[in-house]
Amino acid sequence: MLGNLVRPDIQALLQNKDWKTLREAFAELDPPDVAEILEEFPVQDSVVLFRLLPRDRAAEIFEYLPLEQQTRLVQSLADEQLVNLLNEMAPDDRTRLLEELPPEVTRRALASLSPDELKVARQLLGYPEESAGRYMTPEYISIRPDMTAAEALDYIRQHGKGRETLNVVYVTDEKGKLLDDLKLSTLVLANPDTKVKDLNDGQLVSIPATADREEVVATFEKYDQVALPVTDSRGVLLGIITVDDVLDVAEAEATEDIQKLGGMEALQASYLGSSFFGLMRKRAGWLTVLLLGEMLTTTAMSYFEGELERALVLSLFIPLIISSGGNSGSQAASLIIRSLAVRELGLADWLRVLRREFASGLVLGCILGSIAFLRVVLWPWRQELYGPHYMLVALTVFLGLVGVVLFGTLCGAMLPFLLRRLNFDPATASAPFVATLVDVSGLVIYFTVASLVLRGTLL
Repeated sequence: MLGNLVRPDIQALLQNKDWKTLREAFAELDPPDVAEILEEFPVQDSVVLFRLLPRDRAAEIFEYLPLEQQTRLVQSLADEQLVNLLNEMAPDDRTRLLEELPPEVTRRALASLSPDELKVARQLLGYPEESAGRYMTPEYISIRPDMTAAEALDYIRQHGKGRETLNVVYVTDEKGKLLDDLKLSTLVLANPDTKVKDLNDGQLVSIPATADREEVVATFEKYDQVALPVTDSRGVLLGIITVDDVLDVAEAEATEDIQKLGGMEALQASYLGSSFFGLMRKRAGWLTVLLLGEMLTTTAMSYFEGELERALVLSLFIPLIISSGGNSGSQAASLIIRSLAVRELGLADWLRVLRREFASGLVLGCILGSIAFLRVVLWPWRQELYGPHYMLVALTVFLGLVGVVLFGTLCGAMLPFLLRRLNFDPATASAPFVATLVDVSGLVIYFTVASLVLRGTLL
């Protein structure tokens, strides 16, 4: 059977217990393709299929599975299979799995590791969550500075099997302190008698084990690395982070920021992998805060109750005023949060952003205000609907929109800077939060403009 295996074929083979054909079919597929097939089946079937995989391929395929399915598989495997699987996994992937397992399963998993692998697992689990130490692997190649290029290449041939990457090798002293990193091509092209310490192919870039994962992603982006050495406070090389791990980190960071932008706490698992009550807890917190914030809108409207009674026509434009201010604030907040996240902007740029967003808010407010102004003055039944002072009503809506959109834009742009300055995640300045803030202030601006423009006529 060829690699174009589809679900009905596999289902039929499972029902017929044709294990030989299934093994042959999986042997022809690449590990990511096998993992994709396993994802399509319920856990009881995926466990059966996983047990058919050869021992040397099982760990490799396992690493391509989503974390939730990895967890379910580990809980279903027999002790011997669990031992083989965890001992064959890359240390960084195994660490992320152990973090997500229930405590009793984690204890069982740790007990199944060989002494050397257990030492590595405990070391990686000892670093703070979301730190570089949790994502690194100790599977790297290091050479000594007094080796010749020929000796270094011989050493790599002898000890390079099973290492995470051989594109880059690291130069350390006898105490393990990181001195340099070299591309493998540099060693290959060097004169065989040249000392390693005399070779240099660029700037050494490393990252501390306690660095946040955002810093890891930013360092990879800045220096365009394929692997990044991780060191302790003394500069001793502890492990490396490879680019495939950084892709996982970047995806996790982007997911967390998007969820915060939606006005909720970031999920610790996937949507389907989160429990119903856990999901409700993440969503209800911010919704409650936003509801309390929106209650201030009622307070603001009650303060201007007299103006509403004398000029009921003003209430017709309240939804327009509120939505325009919230939308402009959400736009600005999304732009600035993303620019801060990808390091396009820093805290020192706040004044430039303030000037730019002031001009943007003013222009946008005039555009939206002009549309609303024309809507009032050109409406065929304007006098019946808005009264004899419809021009003043149109002017009130125009000026109100200019003020609210300007204020919303400035709030959305400056709030992320304030949060970053206070060492909070700027994504906390989510679009719903900014919109709620602008809703309340927008009503105050609108009715203040109305009391000035309509004084002596409708008010």
